[in-house]
Amino acid sequence: MGGRCSNLCFCLWPSNIKSHALYSSDIEKWAENEQLNLPAFKEYGLEELKAATSNFSANNIVSEHGEKAPNVVFKGRLNGNGRWIAIKRFQSSAWPDSRQFLDEAKTVGQLRSKRLANLLGCCCEGDERLLVAEFMHHETLSKHLFHWDNRPLEWSMRLRVALYLTQALDYCSSKGRELYHDLNSYRVLFDQDCEPRLSCFGLMKNSRDGKSYSTNLAFTPPEYLKTGKVTPESVVYSFGALLLDLLSGKHIPPSHALDLIRGKNFLMLIDSCLEGHFSNDDGTELVQLASRCLQYEPHDRPNVKSLLTSITPLQKEKDVPSNILMSIVHETTSPAQASLTPLGEACSTCDLTAIHEILEKAGYKEDEGIANELSFQMWANQLQETLNTRKSGDSAFRDKDFTTAIKCYTQFLEGGNVKSPTALARRSLCYLMSNKPQEALADAMQAQVQFSNWPTAFYLQAAALFTLGMDSDARETLKDGSSLDFRRMRQ
Repeated sequence: MGGRCSNLCFCLWPSNIKSHALYSSDIEKWAENEQLNLPAFKEYGLEELKAATSNFSANNIVSEHGEKAPNVVFKGRLNGNGRWIAIKRFQSSAWPDSRQFLDEAKTVGQLRSKRLANLLGCCCEGDERLLVAEFMHHETLSKHLFHWDNRPLEWSMRLRVALYLTQALDYCSSKGRELYHDLNSYRVLFDQDCEPRLSCFGLMKNSRDGKSYSTNLAFTPPEYLKTGKVTPESVVYSFGALLLDLLSGKHIPPSHALDLIRGKNFLMLIDSCLEGHFSNDDGTELVQLASRCLQYEPHDRPNVKSLLTSITPLQKEKDVPSNILMSIVHETTSPAQASLTPLGEACSTCDLTAIHEILEKAGYKEDEGIANELSFQMWANQLQETLNTRKSGDSAFRDKDFTTAIKCYTQFLEGGNVKSPTALARRSLCYLMSNKPQEALADAMQAQVQFSNWPTAFYLQAAALFTLGMDSDARETLKDGSSLDFRRMRQ
């Protein structure tokens, strides 16, 4: 692991760390008003979670490591309240004792912080062991650092990630949860407003026996290789490796990074995409901090409080919202201020007549791939009768005979192997017209499962949520639809 280098950082630079007293008010400020609008920890039923994830469909896997990962993470949406959730599904052998799993989950579930993707509940039925957490809409730090599409993560945002992550670790330590398993860039997530949060999943072991660190030995704390145990100092080591990710925009093994630092070539660590966008003093300070965290001997590493004191004064553009720094401007815009499409506007006001007119004019253009498959199956004389029921539904929809339309669309959707998001959207509106908002919400959600980036599915969900009196969730869903529309217009 690069050898013993306990005095490395102290011989390269003088310490520029500011007095803790100077920044104590800034450090504590974030922790105010920690009461969040979250439900109490609960035990979920397996059927409820199956419904939320379309029976754990592969289409709903959000784990960066894919379907073959030991423990897979799914996204889902609860039918009862429309809340987005993330579900971690453990291998059946990971936690054979359901009581032990439940007790551990309940302990983590007592934590509530705006710096965490908080744990909402769990499920222990049969051999199933599942954790349920808040869903973070803007993916992982790994995605934004290593796999970005339009522009690299700004320096100010990288510093903010480092600060918020340290605050999350400090909060957990203050609540008696000092250990975090396999801290890495996949564990840092971005919420609806693009604020960085630490996944609560790492606060629990991956299994009863505690084998939690990845098999990539180049990033594993040296003492873990000896003892197989995670300590608070191990977490700090992993935090140092994560600082290297933020500095370099690459996943550099700590031993290689330390070799560069020893040779005073630390500027080679800095992401070339950031050239001219940060001061050398800031880069030096963060490299120094990373090297201190990566000391071979655990007792030579700083504690979390010290990290917080060091990182707080480095913050840049503190008053700029995170979504602005990440160039996702529309995410914090209120529905009244957002530039919504006519359909988005109609759904925001629940103008069902206008929604009907827009859907009628739009036709089935969003179903092009499905239409091709239908045409082939028709050619094979497999779906002619099923397609006729859709035509009857379209005729009833046009004539505003919503009861007949629901009946015909139901026959169409259940009669063939091909699902149509447009038919689901039309039936969703029919349910709204028939004063059945819960059924309308379910159809709009199913349309999204079939076509995950379709703004119409989100807009119709918002209309159903408004009708159900769930205005906060409806506004968030409107933002999702508006975001997708915005991305389409930029393409």
